[in-house]
Amino acid sequence: MKFKHFILLIVLGSFAAIIYGFSIKKDQEAIAHKYIGLGTVGLFLVAMPLFLIKESKGKKMKDYMLTKENIKKMQEKERKKAGNQ
Repeated sequence: MKFKHFILLIVLGSFAAIIYGFSIKKDQEAIAHKYIGLGTVGLFLVAMPLFLIKESKGKKMKDYMLTKENIKKMQEKERKKAGNQ
């Protein structure tokens, strides 16, 4: 199974747990809170970091930092855009 499908499976399972937790909230409140919490943890502490690791593979963090060099590059691009209009 591909990594992408594994992440999707975690996301769908997390959403299912949250929805199930809200659907049983009236009958069994303590268990409902556990399902909602488990779904939230699955989304934000498992699926999101895995997705970010997958998508950032091969990219340089230095390209996304606001260094003087990168700010100059952005300003040059803005000047070229303004000059072309």
